[in-house]
Amino acid sequence: MTALPDSPSAAAPAQAVRVSEEVARAVAEGRPVVALESTIFTHGLPRPRNLAVALEAERQLRDAGVVPATIGVHAGVPTVGLSTEQITELSATDGLDKVSLRDLPVVAALGRHGGTTVAATAFLAHRAGIRVFSTGGLGGVHFGASESFDESADMTVLAAVPVTVISAGVKSILDIRATLERFETYNIPVIGYRTRKYPGFYVTDSGHEINFAVESPAEAAGVIDARDRLGLPQAVLIANPVDPAKQLPPEELDGILARAWAEAERQGVTGNASTPFLLDFIQRDTGGRSLEVNVEVYRGNVRLGGEIATALAAAATSGS
Repeated sequence: MTALPDSPSAAAPAQAVRVSEEVARAVAEGRPVVALESTIFTHGLPRPRNLAVALEAERQLRDAGVVPATIGVHAGVPTVGLSTEQITELSATDGLDKVSLRDLPVVAALGRHGGTTVAATAFLAHRAGIRVFSTGGLGGVHFGASESFDESADMTVLAAVPVTVISAGVKSILDIRATLERFETYNIPVIGYRTRKYPGFYVTDSGHEINFAVESPAEAAGVIDARDRLGLPQAVLIANPVDPAKQLPPEELDGILARAWAEAERQGVTGNASTPFLLDFIQRDTGGRSLEVNVEVYRGNVRLGGEIATALAAAATSGS
């Protein structure tokens, strides 16, 4: 890992973003690299499962010949390619900031630790030259957004950052129909992986159709290369559904979500506090089953991200 200078000066300014030597070398050599966000282990999963899942994702990619680039903020430094020690420290630290793009300069200036959201992770990955980013679920439009204006910054950032994001759809607690409409407004292509049924994170089918699907990592890589040749600025979203055998029973999900929203309203939970509250409620209401689905979703997206990154690297090599 490249070290920061002890005393920043005009001759040796502090780095705005630290990129690990391993990640920088892999990007420069055209080898496959996949970005991973840190909020899954700083805010999304309970201890000690959070650390186990974070390290498993890195190991899963390495076993496939792909370089993992876990992204987060450590001691005020946005870092692409956190070390095992840094991941371990962040996963065990209380009171971490949840860092979206707007928060990056603040936590950097204050020297704080933070887990990066999809928005901040996508920005930092692109800045480091990484083309593929695997996550669990995306942010989107919240119910009641026509009055609250509660929409995730993920969407506006992905409209301007040309990465490829593999997810299992948007989080089930969101207004999926409105989110898909917003993706269309922002000219963000949404492509199913071997399906035209948009997944709903915990379930394979949210009930919404999408226009396009790809059948292989090579086809996905072709779309990404075409986007880049056209010089378009937006992300490509690959919607990868969880294995149907491992999803939450779809007939249960509507009732669970209704109870979650009712409890949030009763307790007056709004704004940024809504998502963690609702996800925690769902986990408790399902007796932990939703947590297992969450982990399966992530494993599948990490696997597919590695395959697409490998296909992109192979296409670049064959075309050179």
